[in-house]
Amino acid sequence: MHVLLLASAFNSLTQRVHAELRDHGHSVAVELALQHLPLAETVRRHAPDLVLAPMLRTAIPEEVWSAHPCLVVHPGPVGDRGPSSLDRAVQERCPRWGVTVLQAEAEMDAGPVWADAGCTVPAVGKSDLYRGEIADAALEAVLLAVERFASGTYAPRPQSTGLARPALRQDGRRIDWETDTTERVLRVLRAADSRPGVRDDLLGGDWYLHGGHPEDRLRGRPGELLATRAGAVCRATADGAVWIPELRARHEPGQPQAPRLPAVLALGDRLPPLHEHPAPLHTDPRRRTWSDIGYREEGPVGFLSFSFPSGAMSTDRCRRLLAAYRTALSRPTSVLVLGGGRDFFSNGIHLGVIEAAADPAAESWANINAMDDLVEAVLTTTDRLVVAALGGNAAAGGAMLALAADEVWCRSGAVLNPHYRLMGLYGSEYWTYTLPARVGEAAAARLTGDALPLSAAAALGLGLSDRTIACPPEAFAGETARLAARLAALPATSSRIAAKKARREQDEARRPLAAYREAELARMKRTFDDPHAPYHALRRAFVRKEPPRETPPHLTRRTAPAPGGGGPAGPGVTGPAVQDSASPAGPC
Repeated sequence: MHVLLLASAFNSLTQRVHAELRDHGHSVAVELALQHLPLAETVRRHAPDLVLAPMLRTAIPEEVWSAHPCLVVHPGPVGDRGPSSLDRAVQERCPRWGVTVLQAEAEMDAGPVWADAGCTVPAVGKSDLYRGEIADAALEAVLLAVERFASGTYAPRPQSTGLARPALRQDGRRIDWETDTTERVLRVLRAADSRPGVRDDLLGGDWYLHGGHPEDRLRGRPGELLATRAGAVCRATADGAVWIPELRARHEPGQPQAPRLPAVLALGDRLPPLHEHPAPLHTDPRRRTWSDIGYREEGPVGFLSFSFPSGAMSTDRCRRLLAAYRTALSRPTSVLVLGGGRDFFSNGIHLGVIEAAADPAAESWANINAMDDLVEAVLTTTDRLVVAALGGNAAAGGAMLALAADEVWCRSGAVLNPHYRLMGLYGSEYWTYTLPARVGEAAAARLTGDALPLSAAAALGLGLSDRTIACPPEAFAGETARLAARLAALPATSSRIAAKKARREQDEARRPLAAYREAELARMKRTFDDPHAPYHALRRAFVRKEPPRETPPHLTRRTAPAPGGGGPAGPGVTGPAVQDSASPAGPC
C-alpha cells in the first residue's frame, strides 16, 4: 500500500513508523500538518491508500477524514482521550499504559478502534518512555492496524466509553519545594522532561526545568541549590534532593523559543559558588544518584555507559567521555561495551550549546574536534574488541561514533539516521572511512543523500549493524551484558583482536586516519566560518523550534521499501533473546 504519514513533526515515533512500514513493503510519504497550508488538497495530491497520523497535535479536518481513511495513533489505552495522556500517565504513576490506533472522526480520540497494545511504565522520563515502551506498543498496534486495513475484511470496534481529560497545564505541574517530597518532584519533572518543562522561579529568573534524577546523600533547605555535577544542579526537596540537568529560559509570546541548555550554562552568572560534586566513575549499584557517565566491569568485560539529554554531546561531554574511555582502556578487559542504556545512544554535536555560544562558529569547531578526538580513540583501540550498544536512537555524528566500534548492536526499536545534510553539514567523525567500509560506496552515498531513517532491521540488512536484540528497553542492558560475556569467552576473540591490530596498520599505511579527518574538517570549517551557510539558519530553527514553512521535499516523495529491510526482524538476538509479549493496558 501507499501510506501517507500526517504529522506535526518528523519526530522519533514518526521516523520509526516511516522506517518500519518501509521494512514491511509499503511505500511511504510524509506531510507535516502546517497551519498555513490547505491540508485537504495536500492529501488529495498524494492519493494515499491510507492516511496515518503517528504524532498529530491538531485534529484532522472533516474534509480529509471524510474523503480518505485516516488512522490516528493515540498514546493512551482505549477510552483515554485528551492531549496530555502520556504526561498524566507518568505524573500519576500509572503502572501500565498503552497505545490505541483509532479512526479519525469529529470527536478527537473517540473513533472506532483498529488496534491497541499495552506496555509497562517504568520510572523514567516521559520522552524516554515515549521512545521506548510507548514506541514499541505503537509499532505493534500500527502494524496490526495496517494489516487489518489492507485485508479489507476487518470492522473496527466502536468505543463504548471514554474519559476526555483536559491538557495538563503549568498549574497542574507546579512544584512546592517547601513541602513536596522527592518522589513527587521527580514525577512532575519526568512528566514534562522534554516538552513543555516545569515552569519555576530559580535565582530570580523564570525558567522551565527539564529532567529530574534522585540524589541519596546531599541535603539542604528545601528549594536551595546544593551542588553542581557535569552541568546539572542539585536542588533540595522537602525530604531529599534531585538533580536537574537542563533549563530553558522563558520566552515572550511570539518570540522564538530559547534552547534547552545544561543548567549550569543556562544560569551563568546567576549561579552562586557551589561545590562541584562529581560522581565516581565506577558505578555503585547501591547508590541512588545521577551521573551521565559510568563504568563497571563484569569479569573480562568493561561497560562504559553514557546518557546525555537528547543524545547531544557538547564539547565538555565529549572530553569527559574521552577521559572516561581512556580510563576504561587502562583496565584488563578484552571486550569494552560503549553505551548500553535504554534511550539515545548519541545524536552528535550539541546544537543548543553551539547556538547559545558567544561565537557559534568557534564552538561548532571545538565541538566537532572533540567528537573527532573521541571517535579516533575508539578507532585506534587495538588491544580489545569494542562494542557499540544502541538501546535507543543514533543520528549524524552519534551514528558515526557507533560505527567506530568493532561491532554495533542495536535494540530492535532503535532508529538510525546516518547522515548530516539536513543540518547543512558535510559531516566528520571519520565517516568517510567507516561508512563505506561498512556498507560500500554506493550505499553510503545513498544513505547520506536520501537522509531517511533506518530501522534496526534495515541497518542489519545493510551491514550497518551486526546484531539486533529484540527485547524491551528495560532488558537491553542485561541482554547486552550476557552477549558481551559470551563474546569475551569465545576462543576466537583473541585472534580477532590480533587481526584487528594488523588490519588497522594496513589501513593506516593505505591512507592515514589523519587524512580522512583533515579532509572532512576542511569542509566543515568552511561551513562554520561562513555566516551565510544554511547550517546556521537550520541550527537556529532546530533548537528554537521554529515551525517550518513547508514539508522537506525528501519526505514528501513516495519512498520505496527500505534497502536491507526485507520484512520485520525476527524474535531474539537475531536469535536467542525473548521478545516481551504485549498485554492490554489498564487505567491508572
